[in-house]
Amino acid sequence: MAKILIVEDERNMQEIIARYMQRGGHSCFTADDGMDALLTLKSNPMDLMILDIMMPHLDGFSVCKMAREISNLPIIMLTAKSNEDDKLKGYDLGADDYMTKPFSPKVLLAKANALLRRSSALPADTINAGKISVLTASHKVFLDGKEITLTYKEYELLHFFMSNPGQIFSREQLLNRIWGYDFEGTTRTVDTHIKTLRQKLGDEGRHIVTLIRSGYKFEVTA
Repeated sequence: MAKILIVEDERNMQEIIARYMQRGGHSCFTADDGMDALLTLKSNPMDLMILDIMMPHLDGFSVCKMAREISNLPIIMLTAKSNEDDKLKGYDLGADDYMTKPFSPKVLLAKANALLRRSSALPADTINAGKISVLTASHKVFLDGKEITLTYKEYELLHFFMSNPGQIFSREQLLNRIWGYDFEGTTRTVDTHIKTLRQKLGDEGRHIVTLIRSGYKFEVTA
């Protein structure tokens, strides 16, 4: 399952694209304009972006150029024009593919899957959020550029949270995901590990948010 950012100011079109991407097994994030898209990219690592050109505040060309400064994720641009110059401009700015409106959502999904398959061969073993960096291949964690030491379960918790930003998980869900269904301890184990994890993360520990009667989520604010 890939995380796809859909940047489209037309809500109906946004919903149609999201529905087809979800049918393909992907997780979708949406942005109504270019500024929201860039804020999302900075706080949530994405696997692919579907980007409309004509948008308020910041057009797709500008978003594409700025996105390339912070990410190498594949970008599919959407345009209402079949003008060759527009497509060439998009490619020059770093776009990977184009779809001209009106288009088939099935074809868009096929293009997205093809780009995701090609990009999966590239190294993508670092997850960043705030001042925290997780190197998934080596299980190393850096806080503001300095390596910190976590226990295995603390690392697993942090990696899981950062891989699923904004999602709420109950203590029971975390216990099952990290410790396994056959674990015989209690949910207090989760609370204890999160407490020590927050302490080791210092100020960045604030990103692990406690929700009364619900559980926890990892939240990165601008």
